[in-house]
Amino acid sequence: MVERDDDTDLTVILKAACDPTRRAILTLLAQHGAMRVTDLARHFEMSLNSVSKHIKTLESAGLVSRRTEWREHLIELHPDRLSRIHDWFKDLQSIWALRLEKLETLMTKDDIHD
Repeated sequence: MVERDDDTDLTVILKAACDPTRRAILTLLAQHGAMRVTDLARHFEMSLNSVSKHIKTLESAGLVSRRTEWREHLIELHPDRLSRIHDWFKDLQSIWALRLEKLETLMTKDDIHD
């Protein structure tokens, strides 16, 4: 199957967000705003280097960005990128709504003939 560019974008976002640690990082950033890498790392039982690798994956997907203030590296959430996931689910919902409407129509049609 050939993927369109927007499908590729969604795939990148979903792959980045599929890991529980990365989802926890996204949640922390949504709750607290921009955070230092070291402050994020305190929430996990892993090395600072491991947390940094997770952050780099999120950066590559465009879900977070890093800005430097003096010697501090602050990580910021880009919630607009997460809207791609929401849009995809919304599309799925509309497909299921149409299927349910068709099913209801068929069931109602059968009731009329009984």
